Amino acid sequence: MNQWQIGNVKVTRVVEMEIAGGSRFILPQATRDEVKKIPWLAPHFADEEGRLIMSVHALVIETPTRKMIVDTCIGNDKQRSIPNWSNLQLPFLEDLKAAGYDRHDIDTVMCTHLHVDHVGWNTMLVDGEWIPTFPNARYLMAKPEYEYWDDEDAGEDDIMVDSVRPVFEAGLVDLVETDHVVCDEVFFEPTFGHTPGHVSVHIRAEGEEALITGDCIHHPCQIERLDWASSADYDQSESTKTRHSLMDKYADQDILIIGTHFATPTAGHLKSNDSGYWLDVGGTT
Repeated sequence: MNQWQIGNVKVTRVVEMEIAGGSRFILPQATRDEVKKIPWLAPHFADEEGRLIMSVHALVIETPTRKMIVDTCIGNDKQRSIPNWSNLQLPFLEDLKAAGYDRHDIDTVMCTHLHVDHVGWNTMLVDGEWIPTFPNARYLMAKPEYEYWDDEDAGEDDIMVDSVRPVFEAGLVDLVETDHVVCDEVFFEPTFGHTPGHVSVHIRAEGEEALITGDCIHHPCQIERLDWASSADYDQSESTKTRHSLMDKYADQDILIIGTHFATPTAGHLKSNDSGYWLDVGGTT
């Protein structure tokens, strides 16, 4: 578990799984030989053999008045096309509670987008039915994101059936704009390309800032290699443009970048020099 303080806002990482290797289906350009050419990735984000290390985790945002969660991982009991993600039986809710958060206390669930590894714990299986995991929360989804997947009729792994529509049918979903202001300290930032309505989550409190990336940057290697678009990107040209824009906007600025799939230590600051960009994790562990 990692925690960060942004002004009077606390962010807590709750890990579902963290593994090395097996990421070529997401970033085919990141061969072991190419990854070894980016030495700053080791040891946190790549191992000595050049295998990427990635994490699936949720991020709890606690403000003075709110308890919110960003992206809800893969979830238990769900049948997925990726074998290692199918029919999981992991202690995510127990780990969430150990971090100090009961699922009933969460008042807001923010979905950066509606892929399988970001909405899984939206629901849980009880007596053969998918019910909302966070029954006292409003589930925030960008309107164009929901409309795209709804129109696609759940084309991927039945995510709409088991992870999205049940909370919608329970009356817990708010479809919002891609620049939606969640509360005084938290707002959505459009970061399109990975999906049609993808958003990142921006935190601003007491003069300090952080950005939770979602999947506009899957792995820190894409900070140096901005052209490494993910095979899962809806529009690779737009996702690449988004990464360039984020570097122009936030490199060498005092804003903490918290990666939604970045392995431990997960957060750092974007830095630049004449040859490009990297993520500086010094002082953020």
